[in-house]
Amino acid sequence: MTETIQRYAAALYGLADGDAAGLLQTVGTLLDRQDLWGALQSAAVSKAEKEELLQAAPELAGAGPLRAFLELLLREDRMGDLPAILAEARRLDLTARGGAACTVTCAREPDEQTRRDLERAVCRIRGLKDMAMSFQVDPDLLGGFVLEVQGVTYDYSVKGRLARLAKGLEETQEGDGLEGLVQNLRDTIQGFQAGEDRSETGRVREVGDGIAVVSGLDRAVYGELVELDTGVPGMVMDLSRESVGVVLLGSGDGVREGTVVRRTGRPADVPVGEALLGRVVDALGAPIDGLGPIHTTQRRPIEHEASGVLSREPVNVPLQTGILAIDAMVPIGRGQRELIIGDRQTGKTSIAVDTILNQKGQDVICIYVAIGQKASAVARVRDTLQKHGAMDYSMILSATASDPAPLQYIAPYAGAAMGEYFMSQGKDVLIVYDDLSKHAVAYRTLSLLLKRSPGREAYPGDVFYLHSRLLERACRLTKEYGGGSMTALPIIETLAGDVSAYIPTNVISITDGQIYLETDLFFAGQRPAINVGLSVSRVGGAAQTRAVKKTAGTLRIDLARFRELEVFTQFSSDLDKATQQSLDHGRRLLELLKQPLGDPMPVSRQAVLLYAATSGLLDDVPLGEVHRFTQDLVQEMEREHAGVMEEIQTTGNLSGPAVEAIRSVLEEAKRRGSGTWQA
Repeated sequence: MTETIQRYAAALYGLADGDAAGLLQTVGTLLDRQDLWGALQSAAVSKAEKEELLQAAPELAGAGPLRAFLELLLREDRMGDLPAILAEARRLDLTARGGAACTVTCAREPDEQTRRDLERAVCRIRGLKDMAMSFQVDPDLLGGFVLEVQGVTYDYSVKGRLARLAKGLEETQEGDGLEGLVQNLRDTIQGFQAGEDRSETGRVREVGDGIAVVSGLDRAVYGELVELDTGVPGMVMDLSRESVGVVLLGSGDGVREGTVVRRTGRPADVPVGEALLGRVVDALGAPIDGLGPIHTTQRRPIEHEASGVLSREPVNVPLQTGILAIDAMVPIGRGQRELIIGDRQTGKTSIAVDTILNQKGQDVICIYVAIGQKASAVARVRDTLQKHGAMDYSMILSATASDPAPLQYIAPYAGAAMGEYFMSQGKDVLIVYDDLSKHAVAYRTLSLLLKRSPGREAYPGDVFYLHSRLLERACRLTKEYGGGSMTALPIIETLAGDVSAYIPTNVISITDGQIYLETDLFFAGQRPAINVGLSVSRVGGAAQTRAVKKTAGTLRIDLARFRELEVFTQFSSDLDKATQQSLDHGRRLLELLKQPLGDPMPVSRQAVLLYAATSGLLDDVPLGEVHRFTQDLVQEMEREHAGVMEEIQTTGNLSGPAVEAIRSVLEEAKRRGSGTWQA
């Protein structure tokens, strides 16, 4: 029912002047006259002729105000809405008399005595003075009846009781062996109460594109989980005066006008706990990996207020990615939010997956949230994690491109809820959102379908809040609040390298830094293709390992100098010795930073390589031999000086004896290899 019809109904009811029953009966009589009502609706009859029909109608004799009201409907072309206006006016009259409309659905037609008994019982239970009760027959109920009054449904049917019993049996715990399962099932059946099922309900008014407009849920709240008769869950995302907008968290098949929608009284939530580790689930936490059900009784709401300022600890503990270029120049700390941004096919997901692989043995729980990705891409990520043994401490939450927009919308919030559970237990969590560009598109789709006003690039006005409230949930807690942390690696896909677009600038301003991947570097063979000049970590420096921080001190400056000199050499071939040395040094640094996929590097190796490179000890190694030489160097260090490498790994410090060991091994490696190097 639209607000316009409500206004017309209120105006019609206001004409009653103490005799609402007579007025409404007059309008009903007009509608019952098929000849008159047909002419008033016909497009072939002019407005002047219709006004003459109203003037001649005997039912309107002496009813000037009512005739004027009907003529107003004619002038505004709203005569076709008269039946709906009359129905709403009757509801207003019934409410004014302390009554209510009631619908009873029975398995078979009730007799007259049963009807009267039901009317008296409902009036007594609801405290009503009057009742307009209508009856429907539905043999599928098997027995009993379903009563709907004032937005509340009382289900006394056999079908409803069987459904509640079946739900209880589905939730029954397995128990120890077959006997335990049988005993639990017996307890569930014996403890079943076959009473009423009372719930606040509404009905679908219109549905399409994963959105249902529902009337009757007068007390629904934003973000509340609702259940449709078809079994599909939904979430309230729009509240208006006459209806609520519900996004369907599943298939809309079978949902049609009149479908009953029930309130649950709780926000949308997902299962959490250790049982999710090693599993692939959808946005609602249901398993999709074919490994059976997930047994956990704990749940958390997908929307949760971010931790306050007083409960947060400064970021000062490193989270090693195992990628030399990142750990050296764009370090990440536990509890940080570091954006990975770049064009498509530049290695964004690869960086995130390698970071997950590097957490093996680091007591970090990893969550990979795939938003709008191809199912084949998610399968590849799972296979990679499985092959490297990373699924033991990881989980994947997938809302693929084939899933409805509502599931893609809630996916990152569901992943954050799962991560917050572990963070509240004092554990460290790494969560990857791949990617938030598609998340913003899904939210834009929902907002446009909900008829919200579009803004820049058709995104709604609150698209910044969409991501800020998500990423603010990542933090490091103080010991008083558990001492856990959640590190977020959101991914944003740019178009033609445009980092100044709407969504990229939003997320850049929310996060604590960004890793920018460049297409030109990627195709030039520099992988990972990190643009050092545009990449930054605003808080990770305080969490960087001392050994890496010390040895990588001049790395960023040396690379910046190399880029600058490289531009000038395009215009001149006459280079002095110092310039040529700087160029050669820069090329060797870039060669050192190249790293294959699926091969994260421990801190000890990073410290050795960075010391050798930034100290100029690799400058006399031919460029084509740098990769092989550095691999031989770290392997020799691990073989001959395992204690030194262990010390660097555990303490994070590069001591004097460690430096001497690196120098001696490096000089010996140079001596052995110099005979085989090609000039």
